[in-house]
This record gives sequence, C-alpha cells and structure tokens, in this order.
Amino acid sequence: MSSKKNHKELAQVISSISEEKTALELLKNLLTPKELDEIALRVQIFKHLNNGTPQRDIAKKLGVSIGTISRGSREWQYGPSGIQQAFKNLAW
Repeated sequence: MSSKKNHKELAQVISSISEEKTALELLKNLLTPKELDEIALRVQIFKHLNNGTPQRDIAKKLGVSIGTISRGSREWQYGPSGIQQAFKNLAW
C-alpha cells in the first residue's frame, strides 16, 4: 500500500473523531508514550509561536534547543497550513 494512501486513511481516521477523550485514546493506541510526548511538545511550540512568544523564550520555557524551535517556526511560516488551520479552530 502506498504511503500517500496510508496518510490519507490516517487523516480520515483522525478527522472522524469529534470527542477529545476519544482522540486522546486513539493517540495512545497509535503512538508510544515517548512519541505522544514529542508530538504534544511540538503542539506547545506551535502554540507559543502562534502567540508571538520569542523563540529563545520558548526554548527556555519548554527546555528544548533553539534549533528545535527554529524548525517549528519554519514549518509554521512555510509548511502546509494544517497546523495554522487547526489553531484557528481552537480558543487558545
């Protein structure tokens, strides 16, 4: 099976969930605890970038390298708009 088809089916599974509890259960089914922590950290990076927090402050607050924040910033600015669309739907 092609990666594109697998990615599409994964997106379909994720988008079919409307309950936060069910979404968290799905993530726990799909990911190891470490993977889940890493993805949750990326969301926090994007959340701070969305709020205009300086990159050095984000790195210090979250305990990650400035390189990690820079990569997130590049994705935020130039990557596909999925994360920005998701944040528009949240009341953070």
